[in-house]
Amino acid sequence: MGVGTNHSTKVALEGLPQGEAEQRLVRYGANEMVPPPPTPLWRRVTQQVRDPLILVLLAAAVLTLATGDLPDACVIVLVITANTAVGVAQEVRAERAVAALTALSAPAARVVRDGEERRIRAADVVPGDVVLLGEGDIVPADGEVVEAAALLVDESSLTGESVPVDKDTGDTAASGTVVVRGRGAIVVTATGAESATGRIASLMGTASGPTPLQRRLAGFSRVLAAVTVALCAVVLTIGLLRGQPVELMVVAAISLAVAAVPESLPAVVTLGLALGARRMAARNAIVRHLPAVETLGSVTVLATDKTGTLTEGRMVAERFWTPAGEAQARGNGYDPAGQVVRDGDTVTVDDAPDLARLLRAAVLCNDAGLQPPSGTDGDTVWHALGDPTEAALLVAGARLGLDRAALARELPRVDEVPFDSGRKRMTTVHRGPHGGWLVVSKGAPEVMLRAEVLDDGPAVLTAAVNRAEELAGQGYRVLAVAGDDRSPRPSPDTPADWETGRLSLLGLIAILDPPRPTAADTVTACRTAGIVPVMITGDHPLTAGAVAARLGMLGSPCGSAVTTGDSIGHDTARKPTDARVYARTTPEQKLDIVQAWRQTGQVVAMTGDGVNDGPALHQADIGVAMGRRGTEVARQAADLVLADDDLGTVVSAVEEGRRVYANVRRFLLYGLCGGTAEILVMLLGPFLGMPLPLLPAQILWINLLTHGLPGVALGAEPADPAAMGRPPRPPGESVLGAGLWPRILLMGCFVTAVTLLTGVWAHDTGRPWQSMVFLVLGATQLGVALASRARHGSWANPFLLVAVAAALALQIAGVCLPPLRALLGTDPLSAADLGIACGLSALGYLAMRLQTRIFPSR
Repeated sequence: MGVGTNHSTKVALEGLPQGEAEQRLVRYGANEMVPPPPTPLWRRVTQQVRDPLILVLLAAAVLTLATGDLPDACVIVLVITANTAVGVAQEVRAERAVAALTALSAPAARVVRDGEERRIRAADVVPGDVVLLGEGDIVPADGEVVEAAALLVDESSLTGESVPVDKDTGDTAASGTVVVRGRGAIVVTATGAESATGRIASLMGTASGPTPLQRRLAGFSRVLAAVTVALCAVVLTIGLLRGQPVELMVVAAISLAVAAVPESLPAVVTLGLALGARRMAARNAIVRHLPAVETLGSVTVLATDKTGTLTEGRMVAERFWTPAGEAQARGNGYDPAGQVVRDGDTVTVDDAPDLARLLRAAVLCNDAGLQPPSGTDGDTVWHALGDPTEAALLVAGARLGLDRAALARELPRVDEVPFDSGRKRMTTVHRGPHGGWLVVSKGAPEVMLRAEVLDDGPAVLTAAVNRAEELAGQGYRVLAVAGDDRSPRPSPDTPADWETGRLSLLGLIAILDPPRPTAADTVTACRTAGIVPVMITGDHPLTAGAVAARLGMLGSPCGSAVTTGDSIGHDTARKPTDARVYARTTPEQKLDIVQAWRQTGQVVAMTGDGVNDGPALHQADIGVAMGRRGTEVARQAADLVLADDDLGTVVSAVEEGRRVYANVRRFLLYGLCGGTAEILVMLLGPFLGMPLPLLPAQILWINLLTHGLPGVALGAEPADPAAMGRPPRPPGESVLGAGLWPRILLMGCFVTAVTLLTGVWAHDTGRPWQSMVFLVLGATQLGVALASRARHGSWANPFLLVAVAAALALQIAGVCLPPLRALLGTDPLSAADLGIACGLSALGYLAMRLQTRIFPSR
């Protein structure tokens, strides 16, 4: 809750009385986000059963019960139970995994109460508390700065700004931000839901809609139900007109309705999603909701944050300019290992004295530190201690070959003027080894490159100013470094004497939060897969444009594809979706951008790690949060959490999603062509001398075997190697679109023709024609299943081979084993007839292979 800060600084720093703090805790509540209530088990089950796919399956179970076939109904109920159990188990497992990643934003805080410093839980901080802040502390609540000493705060989790911000008395500090340098104190003005983090979290109240697959299958289910009812009515009418018993034809019509419904479809979808979630877990990606796997396969736009997602989240000194020339640094993050390169050659302190002077000054005029990797909990990277910008300067010096400890011994610091936001520079004084003093100063080019500070000539200053502007235009943060190392020199009397007209320009250092090594490959993979990558960040347009240009997201850093959050909705000449880089965006504007893309019919995935990304993550079709670097708000808003923070995992997830969708279509082609064949056989058989081609029990048996294990096994087919080379499916395309309907009808007619021709031949030659129709119809469909594999000639999915073999054996058993013959009403077949029927099933395999070559899957 919010509270005013009208006390004087002196009174405020005495803190609240403990009794008053306890009363305020009761009045305002704990300083934490109100967690959503745990979802009860019954609600999880209800959500699974309400899925359109499960409703189709329930309808199939009811129709099966209407036929009096209890065993078949039990099988369908078992599928419903298994599907629901898998979905619920995955959600619970994902929530536990996310909880394991969760750490409180600020588990403890230092406050002043009754005039004494105390350490309390961050959740117990109340409005009016005085909170003491030091390097590395996380600000536990919103507050007004009442004391500051070189206080520097990283606000990237809230604003997206990659550069920390200086804080002075009277400024505000937001909850969840991190102190990277200095110390200070704040008087808390807002906690919990009223804080900056809480207000952003409140933007995530809208419920997410159905996934693209759920929308497609819901439409498919409605069409299928209407067509099935109509065709079954036709079969019923034809049978009655031909004098068949009413009861028999009613049962046959219901059996056909069951056969036409691909009841294994929910199991196929669930299996595919569960396998995808398991593969993602093996790649350090936690799927919080099973449909998220498929949704990624439908993504057409990948909107991503910049800082920490596309970039390393670490400042790196990349380029150097001195009056003698330029150079570049190479290496990874804050790791001191690396090189400084000039004109293609690696240089050291001895090779480049101008660079040595520049970086020696940058290392000396520096308060940061470097921490090596701990090696625990997968920590393998170096970390900055203090200001990330100053840490970058230390790394650059180490890569040239400078030893900071040796420099500190040789040139010990004896005085300094700390950096502050008003002066925009820092100056230090060092005692020389042979007498005299060395003065070093670094700061923003606009305050350093002036004749009042430097004694260099106009030509040097003009060249430096022009180069600084060029580097800034390329998105770099530029520092100018100057020094006076003419030793011995008189002892400087005052700070004004140190910095006034006596320093020589040593050079410029250009610093940037560089792209992750894998980010460019991720962007390229997205483009290859037909996905539009866009960047949404709170950082400066030039910085965002520079990173985007490096990654290939746009042609140039300052191209027309870069816009700002304030321009959205105000620039009537451009649509929000015309841009590819959105800079200076607020959380509300990020939400508007995601919604604008979705309103054009696109399927949007949003990746991010900050509090400011939470609303957009929640609103997107699928939200992807970083697990290690990500905030709790981001993780809770996301559907997919990347435990290793590797954006490349998103591309792997897209491939998994496309595999799931391809397998759903593969099953629909197989299952519906079989259902079509069964209906056509029942429709056309009476006109060819077969009054009732199949009995109800025979229809259900065929349906159980073909849509059972073989159908489910198709959901485990591997991904097509060419899947990521094709564009995503149009969001409005039906699940039976892209030519699948004609293929279903074509294969259904082929299976029908083979079955009816066999029946006519068997009828004319005095063979048990109904049993031949029964065996051929089932076996031919199994041949189609075998030919529906994604990778022929491989053992990528042995489950399908086993399932087809088992189903074929049971189909044959239906005409060979007396108990099954009595159950199904079949007649025994001779060995020759069995061989003919099984041989005809090969026609289904050959026809499906031929069709796949003519109509490559999409």
